[in-house]
Amino acid sequence: MSEDTKVQGTRERLVSTAADLFGRQGLSATGIKQILAGSKAQFSSLYHHFPGGKDQLAAEAIRTAGLGYQQFVEEIWDGAGDLLAGVRSIFDGAAYVLEATDYADACPIATIALEVASTNEDLRLATAEVFESWNRAATVRFVAGGITPSVARELAVALIALLEGAFVLSRAAKSPESMLVAGKTAVAMVERALALVEPHGG
Repeated sequence: MSEDTKVQGTRERLVSTAADLFGRQGLSATGIKQILAGSKAQFSSLYHHFPGGKDQLAAEAIRTAGLGYQQFVEEIWDGAGDLLAGVRSIFDGAAYVLEATDYADACPIATIALEVASTNEDLRLATAEVFESWNRAATVRFVAGGITPSVARELAVALIALLEGAFVLSRAAKSPESMLVAGKTAVAMVERALALVEPHGG
């Protein structure tokens, strides 16, 4: 293994470990030593890759985790067969993951977003960028399904809001009920939007 590969591997481990820990327990509760232990990295490696320290690492972890989660959700959505099945599968899948991990694994961004919204502007912006990327991705899929762009945007924002809120409520209650109810609500919203455009397609 080349030295460059080792260096890149260390950086990726730091980001991946930080993203996992931040998502599970929050930013403040996660210490540098814990990140280093989990990534099997030296203290000097952290500041070599992230001279700005924990905040710079957190910003990178937020964007990396956000992109990874978006790609994961897109695969589920696009593989479901149609628009309604895709929306339903996102919430059903989230409920399954919550139960399977004893409510430890949820949205990798929500935990951080709640914590930094009023305390760290750089990290707030990073979480906002991730959520906006998700909104755009959902909007594209709704438009492809025949829904007008303005309505598609509203549906996308509502879908992400339902999903994020359901993560918080389901984790607090240790129950999938909120996620499953949110999923039914999201599907019903999309059904109503499709009913308005389908007559014009014929």
